[in-house]
Amino acid sequence: MPDAHRFGVAELKGKKVIGIEEKPKVPKTNFAVTGLYIYDSEVFDVIRTLKPSGRGELEITDVNNYYVNKGAMEYTVLEGFWSDAGTFESLLRAGMLVRQSMQRDLLKEYTEILDSVQEY
Repeated sequence: MPDAHRFGVAELKGKKVIGIEEKPKVPKTNFAVTGLYIYDSEVFDVIRTLKPSGRGELEITDVNNYYVNKGAMEYTVLEGFWSDAGTFESLLRAGMLVRQSMQRDLLKEYTEILDSVQEY
């Protein structure tokens, strides 16, 4: 992400996440933590120990860093597109990406229909 400072930022080594910093002024990497998490049942015990951050919120980054510190946090890069919707510009971008994807799907369906009609 070119504006990674707006997100939690992951530091990676191999397939492991070795650190996550929430909204750093100067990110160590450009790998934004985008928010698709899968946890074990221990996560509920971790959540009970959280204290509100300086922003007055319980931070998911604190949960994630618990698993990072255990050496149990891995990552996967997903195919496709992703956009946050936290600013007017990124909301517009997200809408445009969805629209483009829908147009591609419709064009593919239309082409398949035309191909099947031409076979008859």
